[in-house]
Amino acid sequence: MNAPTVTDGMVTMPKDEFEELLERVAERGARRALADVGLDGEDAANDIRELRGLLDAFNTAKHTAWQTVIKMITTGFLLALVAGAIIKFKVFGGGQ
Repeated sequence: MNAPTVTDGMVTMPKDEFEELLERVAERGARRALADVGLDGEDAANDIRELRGLLDAFNTAKHTAWQTVIKMITTGFLLALVAGAIIKFKVFGGGQ
């Protein structure tokens, strides 16, 4: 590793060393960010997988709830139409 040089306030170093430096700094920043949210340690990968599983289950439950609401509204509308048709055509003998 060559020492970086400073010329007119500009730091120069070989491109490979600069990219290696960026990778180390990015990895350190990512580790610090994970530690800040409590996802550090050996169980972090399992915690993230578990969170993803919970999120998938939540999204599935939300989707199913919306489907159920739409089915209930559609069924109610169809029952109202059938009741209206029964009353209109006096299917059960009518009042007169």
